[in-house]
Amino acid sequence: MKQADIAKSIGVGTRAVQYWEKGERKIPETTAYFVNNLLEEQQKKLNESASPVVFSNLKIMNVPLANQYAQAGYLSRFADEEYIESLPTIPFSDDVEHRGEYMCFEVRGDSMDNGSYESYLEGDIILCRNIRQDYWMSKLHYDKWDFVIVHKEKGILVKRIINHDVEKGIITLHSLNEYYDDFEIHLKDVAKLFNIISTRRKNNRR
Repeated sequence: MKQADIAKSIGVGTRAVQYWEKGERKIPETTAYFVNNLLEEQQKKLNESASPVVFSNLKIMNVPLANQYAQAGYLSRFADEEYIESLPTIPFSDDVEHRGEYMCFEVRGDSMDNGSYESYLEGDIILCRNIRQDYWMSKLHYDKWDFVIVHKEKGILVKRIINHDVEKGIITLHSLNEYYDDFEIHLKDVAKLFNIISTRRKNNRR
């Protein structure tokens, strides 16, 4: 795979990829993980196809990432397009046509870790799709998705919604970890609401 292809896919300059290959700069751990995934995905498609797969035919969706250190800034600047464009991006293969606004978040803490396959572990990268506010006026499809809630005071929350009182505009949030109690919040105190589409986890965890 060409250096320019890798650079474009992960949202960096070609010079950065050259530095990494020469060992002049250390590649960030998260970036290395996703570059490796891209290479493995391309190789898998080459192995499964009778004819070579051209990398340019692989649709890549570069999604802004609010990691643990950037989440405080995101809370106050989520509407600032320049700020969003300044965030690092995570490449996702776009095999299915997606519409809407996407954002990636890095999971913090253990409130959504109960030891099961449903858990979201600290450090996981979750791909999320924004739910427009006009949809909040109807019953949320909380039986199908887990959510990221950008709360004006509590910050960025990764939770499961177990009830939505449409008339009062109140949602009940649930943590998978039994040591955390359920609690209610009013949607008027929520800046943005996302449903979680997929999760990326390092292979050496769990």
